[in-house]
Amino acid sequence: MLQPFTQIQKFGQDNLDATVKALGAFSSNSQVIASETADFARKSFEQTSSTVEKLLGVQTFDKAIEIQTAFVRGAYDSLVSQATRMGALYSNLATETMKPYEGLLSKATAARA
Repeated sequence: MLQPFTQIQKFGQDNLDATVKALGAFSSNSQVIASETADFARKSFEQTSSTVEKLLGVQTFDKAIEIQTAFVRGAYDSLVSQATRMGALYSNLATETMKPYEGLLSKATAARA
């Protein structure tokens, strides 16, 4: 009679432990994502400010086009690189957050049998 109750209690404790681990992984990965986003925004602002300063001192239209072209090319490369990094970080967030729940379904199925 106490066997099913003990199994349910153990399963509940396992769920709680998995949830605590998942929340910890979510929190730490979210901090990394926020830090990476803030760093990208800072670098982007610095690059834009630098380009504006260069454009204010330009003497010819050709030089302005050259500066703007270099800025756009650099901004595009930076965006592609950042998107790749963010994709990896979000993938890691999902993987690490769900990892504690991997074995719970098999445990629940085994407990029912």
